[in-house]
Amino acid sequence: MHARSRRFYLILQSYRVYQNDIFQRGTTCQVLNLRFSPIRKLNMTGKFMELHTLNLDFSVHLNSFHINCFSCMPKLMRLSMCETRVANLWMTSAALSKLRSLVELRFQTCLCCFDTGPCPTSGGVIRLGNEKIFSDKQQFSSYLGSRCVDNDDMLEQTMEHSTDDNLGRLCSDNLSFLNHDSLKSTTQVLSDESDSEFSSDTKEVDNLRKISDTVIEFNNQANSNVIVSPSKHSTPSSIISSVPTLIPTFEEVMSSSRRLNDSNSFIGHANADEFCCQHNYIDNFTITEEFSKDEGSLTNSLKVKNVTMTSLKNHISSHPSPICFETYYKEYMITSLPNLLVLDNLPIGDVEREQAKLVFKRYFECAPYNRQGKDSVVSIVQRREISSGVFFQRSSKVKQRYLRESNHSFLRSLSAAKVNSSPQPHSHSISNFRSGPSEETKSFRPRQFEYHPTDPRLMVFGTLDGELVVINHESEKLVGYLPSVGTTLNSILGLCWLKKHPSKLIAGSDNGSLQMYDVCRMLSKVTDRYCNMDASMHTFDDFEQLTSVHINSNDEYILASGFSNHVALYDMCSGRRLQIFKDLHKEHINVVKFAYHSPTLFATASFDKDVKMWDLRQGMSQPCYTASSSRGNVMVCFSPDDYYLLTSAIDNEVKQLLAVDGRLLTSFDITSTGHAQNYTRSYYMNGRDYMITGSCEEHVVRICCAQTGRRLKDVHLEGRGSKNSIFIQSLRSDPFRAFHMSILAAHWHPFTKSEIIKVNLLQTEECIEESTSG
Repeated sequence: MHARSRRFYLILQSYRVYQNDIFQRGTTCQVLNLRFSPIRKLNMTGKFMELHTLNLDFSVHLNSFHINCFSCMPKLMRLSMCETRVANLWMTSAALSKLRSLVELRFQTCLCCFDTGPCPTSGGVIRLGNEKIFSDKQQFSSYLGSRCVDNDDMLEQTMEHSTDDNLGRLCSDNLSFLNHDSLKSTTQVLSDESDSEFSSDTKEVDNLRKISDTVIEFNNQANSNVIVSPSKHSTPSSIISSVPTLIPTFEEVMSSSRRLNDSNSFIGHANADEFCCQHNYIDNFTITEEFSKDEGSLTNSLKVKNVTMTSLKNHISSHPSPICFETYYKEYMITSLPNLLVLDNLPIGDVEREQAKLVFKRYFECAPYNRQGKDSVVSIVQRREISSGVFFQRSSKVKQRYLRESNHSFLRSLSAAKVNSSPQPHSHSISNFRSGPSEETKSFRPRQFEYHPTDPRLMVFGTLDGELVVINHESEKLVGYLPSVGTTLNSILGLCWLKKHPSKLIAGSDNGSLQMYDVCRMLSKVTDRYCNMDASMHTFDDFEQLTSVHINSNDEYILASGFSNHVALYDMCSGRRLQIFKDLHKEHINVVKFAYHSPTLFATASFDKDVKMWDLRQGMSQPCYTASSSRGNVMVCFSPDDYYLLTSAIDNEVKQLLAVDGRLLTSFDITSTGHAQNYTRSYYMNGRDYMITGSCEEHVVRICCAQTGRRLKDVHLEGRGSKNSIFIQSLRSDPFRAFHMSILAAHWHPFTKSEIIKVNLLQTEECIEESTSG
């Protein structure tokens, strides 16, 4: 490696060690500025007992939190996370709920505001109290560059407290000589040795060039601070990358900086043609004055009893984190964090809080099956066990009588409590395994998969290389393996198990081949050597450019569709192709699905924007009905009882229809990305109670109540590296286990293989980590 790149790599390693040391030990500081940090997963588990202000702005790699993060910050009142990658409402609100003193939060900033307090143009809570905290230094006050002492001696003195004595010497060097080649070689090493909680891509190197100009200052006085922030020579715009931004140029920054008043106030001044203007907003509100002895407390401010929305027209936000683009994000945060007074520089009054509760109740589920969000597993089991028939719950005045829950209702309540207590569900890959104790780990490239309809242990997946793999997904052991045949590798795109013959399945490839296989005849271990053992039971006539196959409920017929307007019907017993139904749609038919219980009913989903229901008994001259979407349809499936159809069109257009006549029952309100190739797929979960949906240009699976459309939870997949390099190619719910599913995840990186990720919503990721480490 180039010597200069090596030096820069050492800076990164030393910075990580130093920062981890702070996170694990904690500190007695009151203000902690971690802007432009390369953190990917924040894990501040140390004791920060005096901390009241935390700034994580422009940490463009930060996307998640450890569930125990923020556990030891009893006094944290202000938190800023603008221009990060934080996107998960549920995980974020669960982590922030530990901050009992949090009153000011922002994920985006008003253009005229420099701290987390309420925008002066919006009215509301006007802080007059905390001058003492911010009088000495205003490191937290502005995106325009912190007012820090740029002194190499101070830097080296500070670094003496670090776990790496060489960090101060390294950071004090001038790193401007680094060229593109050295940065590239540095990034290559970082990617090989990267910590999962830190980013290591090229943009992080730009980020760390800011860190090389950092001043880290300790002040052991009463108002001691720890500040990790860029110096006045660094420009934020040079490191902001993939998240959409309105970040100003350096000239704009300097111009805006001059507009700050001399009194060190956080109120910006500009002329009428610029972003913000000074208003006499105090006269418009009723203000009560409350003071406490603690100068850092919540009540040391002026409060507004009634907040109006008339002044919000002048509120212009910038530097948003992805979480800000979630539908009803503000209402969710306000309801989840009842102590919050300011969000994104906007004050939260009684009116806003009540409106947020109404929106939350309409669009979100607090807990599955409308259970109480505060119910725990222990309380549910206690209610179950107290007495054999009825029990009483004591209240302050009246004894309330409860009937014993049915077993079905009890299991639902138990599942609801577990899901509610698992903000970050447990997930792990099941497509990489060893076929024997002495065998090497085999990494496959899955392209399609299906759970077994009658055996809860089995799953089959086909690969991009034409392999068939049957596994026991509970024990993660190989059951059957069939290598690809021939020199041409053909991806397996269609898979379907037989219902009456549990060891047999149908597989279709992109070259049009369609075959029946018997798992009992497959190899019991992975091998590249040719074997004359033939697992194929029958070869059907080819269907060119095949994309989907499905078998009806009595194993009598097979349907195949592909990149054409036609559908082929095969007889299972004879293996003959009975008929090709031509021109069922105007564009190619991506998916064809038989009903679960009616052997002659099937639905087709086409990119001509139509979903059609067909009945073989009525002929194929016209469909039973046609339902249309605004974009091309990618997926359609029946509910397990055949009452409903779930349709998925491009870019998160998901609807539930009545199967009998195609009437719209539920339209799921999911934010579109605007991408024409964002192919969306949806399936039912827990019977027909919930639906799961994911798209090929997003790394999130959304879970919604199928009947009401309310959002229950989002599951975000975290790829390795700072970019959201992982996306959802397909997904299925476990037909035997409530709140279990598997996801076919692919990666943007060309050398990273796709994988099947199994997700358990009833178990949190941190519990698994603790039990493993213990």
